[in-house]
Amino acid sequence: MFNKRKKSEKRLSEPVTQKDNTTQVPQGINKKLSENIFVLQQKFGKSFDLIIKETQVNGVNIAFVALDGMYNGLHASQSVVEPILNLHYPCGDPKELYEHICRSRASECDSKEAITIDNAIEFILSGFVVLFVDEVTVCRAYSVQGYVKRSVEPPESESQENGSREGFVDMYKDNVTLVRRRLKSPYIRFETLSVGKTSNTQVCICYHAERADPVIVNNVTDRLKNADFDIVPGAGALRPFLEEKRLSFFTTVGTTERPDVFAAKLSEGRVGIIVDGTPYALIVPHLFIENFHSLDDYLNRPYYAAVTRFLKLICFFLAVFLPGTYVAVGTFHQEIFPSEIIADIVSSLQNTPFPLIIESAIIHFIYEIVREAGLRMPKPVGHTVSIVGALVIGDAAVSAGLISAPMLIIVAITAICSAVLPPLHEPSAVLRFIFIVLGGTMGLYGIMLGFTIIAADLCSMNSFGVPFTSPFSPLDGYALRDSFIFAGWKKVGKRFIQIQKLRGTHTDGTE
Repeated sequence: MFNKRKKSEKRLSEPVTQKDNTTQVPQGINKKLSENIFVLQQKFGKSFDLIIKETQVNGVNIAFVALDGMYNGLHASQSVVEPILNLHYPCGDPKELYEHICRSRASECDSKEAITIDNAIEFILSGFVVLFVDEVTVCRAYSVQGYVKRSVEPPESESQENGSREGFVDMYKDNVTLVRRRLKSPYIRFETLSVGKTSNTQVCICYHAERADPVIVNNVTDRLKNADFDIVPGAGALRPFLEEKRLSFFTTVGTTERPDVFAAKLSEGRVGIIVDGTPYALIVPHLFIENFHSLDDYLNRPYYAAVTRFLKLICFFLAVFLPGTYVAVGTFHQEIFPSEIIADIVSSLQNTPFPLIIESAIIHFIYEIVREAGLRMPKPVGHTVSIVGALVIGDAAVSAGLISAPMLIIVAITAICSAVLPPLHEPSAVLRFIFIVLGGTMGLYGIMLGFTIIAADLCSMNSFGVPFTSPFSPLDGYALRDSFIFAGWKKVGKRFIQIQKLRGTHTDGTE
C-alpha cells in the first residue's frame, strides 16, 4: 500500500513537460496539398492569426501560409505573392513549376527550403511566408518578417559619459548588426541554434575565429544544445548551464547591453551569447576584475581610470563589510571608536530598544524593500516612492528612538556604495546580511573568517579553464596593465590581451 502511494505521489510530482524517451520520426511534407493544410490546421488549432491562401498557378494548386502580424504584408505582396501569381510557365508539371518558381523573381527575396512539416512550422512561427505546391514534397519559405520591434535606444544599466548611445535591443539579428558595424572582420562568427522545446528560441553564439579557443567554443555550443528547456524566458536562464557546477555568490558569466563592450570582449577571445528577445548578451569566460571596469575607463586619461577603479573597489568593500564591521565594533570592540565620538555613539546605542545586530538587520531589510518597490513600480512613481519612503521611515524611526542615527548613516553609505557597482549588487546584498550576523556573533574575528572564505572561494573559481581571479592568480604581468590600473592605449593597444588559460585544467572546469 505504501509503495503504491509513493508511486502515485511521484507521478503527481513529476513535471508535465517531462522528456519523452521515445524517438519521434520527423513528419515529411505530403504530396497532397490538402493533407499539408489539414496538418497545419491541426497543429495550430483555432488560432485566428493563421493565414492560409489557396490559389492556382498554371492549373497547379498552391498555398501561401503565414501568421498575421509576423510578416510584412507589403513586402510579401510585392516580392513573393505577385511575382508567383503573375508567373507564366507553359509546363504544367508541379515539380518543374516549383523549380521555376525558385528561379523566378521571387527568388530575389531571401528564401530557404523546408523538407519536413516541423521545419515549415518553425519558419511560419519565425515570420516567414511558406509556399506549398501540390504534388511536391518540399516547400519554400520566404523571409519577409515584419513584426513590431523596439528601436535602438541608449542602454539603461550601463550608461557611460563618453561612450556610444546605442544599446542592444530584443531582436537578435539587430544585435548582430550592431556588433558587425564595430568589428568589420571576416573572422567574426555568428552561429545560431534553437533552445527550448516549445519556444524554439534562437540563440546566437559569437566569437573571433582566430582568437577564441575552439575547445571553449565547442564546449559552450554543446552545453547549450544539451540544455533541457521548455521555454527560454531570457538570457539569464542559460547562466546555470554556462557556469561551473558549484555554489558561489559570484557568477562566472558576464552580461552587457552595450555592443561596443561586447565587440571588445570578442576581440579578446571571449565567447558571446545573444538570445532572441533579450536586450543584453552573455559573455564567457568572465573575470572578477571586470566588474570594476567600464567603457569610460578606456576613453579617459589613464590616471583617472586608475582612481575610478580603486574607488569602485573601496565601494565594494564598504557595501559588503561596513554594516557587519560596525555591528562587530559596536558590540564587542567599542574601544576602537575614536574617543571624541564614542560618547555620542554609545548614548545613541543605549537609547534604542534592539540589540545592534537586530537593528542593523531590520534597517537593511527595510532598505531592500524600499529599493525593490522603487524598482518594480512605474518609473514616474518609483523614484518618488523610494525617496519619500526612505526619508519618512528614516526620520520617523530615529525620532521614535527605534533606530540610532549612526546606523542610518551606515545604511545610507552602504546603499550609495552598492549603486556604484550594479553587476555586484546581488552578491553584495546577500553577503551584507551574512557579515552582519558574523559581526554580531563573533566580532571582528567573524568578519575576518568570512573574508577569508570569500577570498578562497574566488581563487578556486574558474570558467572554461580561465581563472576567475586572473590576472592576479595566476599572475600575468602583461594583463596587469589593464587590471586595477590602465596603462594607456600606447602600451595596451600594441597587441590584444588574450584571456589566460589555467594550466592543467580542462575547459569544463575539471582537473
